[in-house]
Amino acid sequence: MNENYLPEEVISSKIYFIRDQKVMLDSDLASLYAVETKQLKRQVRRNIERFPEDFMFELAQVEFEILRSQFGTSSWGGTRHVPMAFTEQGIAMLSSVLNSSTAIKVNIQIIRVFTKIRQVLTDTMSMKLEIEEIKKKLSNQNQNIELVFSYLDELMDKKENAEPRKSIGFKQKNKD
Repeated sequence: MNENYLPEEVISSKIYFIRDQKVMLDSDLASLYAVETKQLKRQVRRNIERFPEDFMFELAQVEFEILRSQFGTSSWGGTRHVPMAFTEQGIAMLSSVLNSSTAIKVNIQIIRVFTKIRQVLTDTMSMKLEIEEIKKKLSNQNQNIELVFSYLDELMDKKENAEPRKSIGFKQKNKD
């Protein structure tokens, strides 16, 4: 049995960053689950207590207009209602209200994609921190090297501008 029902690229292309959260829209989820958007919304509204604000929110009209302008009106199918946006937790909760085998399979895949995205972001942040640490070390080393060179320059200046020292001990008479 093929564990991957849909390619990861299809799912990840439907994840948006809205209100500083990774979300998926109701129409995209409905198409992935092979149900009508109004059926998905109906099930969510019937079980609204399962979807607090951090699980699902409706887009503001301004957010909706921005998204619509990015994708073009045709891809939205002329929808008149603002979409619902589901966070990862909201998507996980959808499997409990949409009780079809397709929804369950797709849901598992979506959660796996979200997990991969989170891991990539964590890895990226970790790499950025390591790079910053290396930059600091290099900066400190550059300062240390500059300090060594300045000390060397001082020593060279002292050697070049050194006054002749008085000889101590027996003086030889010039044979002139």
